[in-house]
Amino acid sequence: MPVRRRRSTALAAAVATAAALGATVLVTAGATTATAAEVPLKDYELTWGVKQSYRNYVGMFGTFTTSGGATQAAGNGAFTFVDGTGTYDTTGHTVDLAFKGGLVSKSAAHGFEITLTDVRFDSKAAAITADVKKVDTSAGAPKTTEGDDVPLATVAVTREMKDMATTLTAEAGEYLGSASYAGAAGDPLTVVQKTPPTTPPASPSPSRTQTQEPSPSASQTTTEEPGTGSPDPSPTKTADTGPSPSASATEAATRGEIADGTLGWGVKQTFRAYVTGPIAKGRVTVSGGATQAAGNGAFTFKDATGTYDTDADRLTASFKGAVNFKGHETNGTYGLDLTLSNLKATLDGGSGKLSADVDSLGTGSKGVVLADLKAKSGDLTAEKNVITVDGVAATLTAAGAKAFGDFYPAGTSLDAVDLSVALSDDAQLPDGGTAGTSGGSGGTGGSAGSAGGGTGGTGGTASTVGGTGTTTGGGSLASTGSDIPGPALGAAAGVAVAIGAGAVYATRRRRAQP
Repeated sequence: MPVRRRRSTALAAAVATAAALGATVLVTAGATTATAAEVPLKDYELTWGVKQSYRNYVGMFGTFTTSGGATQAAGNGAFTFVDGTGTYDTTGHTVDLAFKGGLVSKSAAHGFEITLTDVRFDSKAAAITADVKKVDTSAGAPKTTEGDDVPLATVAVTREMKDMATTLTAEAGEYLGSASYAGAAGDPLTVVQKTPPTTPPASPSPSRTQTQEPSPSASQTTTEEPGTGSPDPSPTKTADTGPSPSASATEAATRGEIADGTLGWGVKQTFRAYVTGPIAKGRVTVSGGATQAAGNGAFTFKDATGTYDTDADRLTASFKGAVNFKGHETNGTYGLDLTLSNLKATLDGGSGKLSADVDSLGTGSKGVVLADLKAKSGDLTAEKNVITVDGVAATLTAAGAKAFGDFYPAGTSLDAVDLSVALSDDAQLPDGGTAGTSGGSGGTGGSAGSAGGGTGGTGGTASTVGGTGTTTGGGSLASTGSDIPGPALGAAAGVAVAIGAGAVYATRRRRAQP
């Protein structure tokens, strides 16, 4: 029979844990809920990633699936639960909110499926709770454990309720599959009210221009006097600092040649984490002017050339720079050696392609269409002679799947693409540079004999992650599919390792715990 934990026990544990950690700073001394004036709240969102290492672990061989309006940020990012409703205690200045949406983390390789629903945030208890169902098949017959309002983390609550520090509980460790999570730092928590869209009135009234929506209070006479650390449930309103109506002295034409630009793309975060992780024990190296963000982050390719047409919403841009993924070294021979260079992005009405020259273990292919692109909007608008298109969704194509050894299936979500192109020589790109200028990246390229180790000479313009220089052992993981990469997991000198079988399968079987 399933094991079920009862609501009262879980809530008591949450409060007890919060008190033990000194996290109940929000409770006003002497305040009681019996006499508190409660104000209804709605339209709140809760964003929390649980713990990055947990997402890494699940994403390596499993998947995250959201439902009921919940979402996950790109690149195996944090989770957002929506439609939060609850109450605000004007006496104790605390909030109690329940959110819609579900999250399932599943790994067939490790035999678990964990479902979170009814996520709640109680600032008085300084706790995050959820209903949890765990199905464990690692020992053969399924074993199901369920709990209502399971305390997952205590929260260091702040007035703004943004980026609040969290600490995982023993219950979180039990359900997530590792006792080491108990007392460990979780991901930061943010709880905000989703600001409703502002619709200009049909007949503008001078006396009500840019009126701020009132704070959720019981009556107009209620005034909040929160102390330090008290949450503020009212929506945060920032001043409108839109673009200045004055155009630059050298306004670019609606179509013509691109002067410069950058492309930001991480390929796939699970891939980066795998290459530099304990299995491939490799490194990631950029060259030719490309750069990589710290912590095994995304790549930036520079020196764009191409054409644009803002009237037709078309853009074609090619970028300089290359990135090399190398791992599985045996006696100086690498089983994984993949280089992407000469990236090219096209957009037409919001849809397009991302292509690159691909070299895997010495076999090269020109102009391989790696991904289908889909922008959030089809409009290409230049501001101060710069076109910026961020967060472009990238989906692996069939040709791209072959470039990755058919291990990632076509349709897999890749990291999002950020594009920024300058239309004139004096245009200022978002990174602070002007068109026509670019900076190379420096670093040392060591050998990939071990993750974070190795020796080697100066690597010229290359910078390395995982070798001598900036070192990383992981990184965020994407949420789609099993993510051991496919490019020649067999050695280049005829030593074959079957993809998805053999040593890879044995490695999966050994990774029974996070």
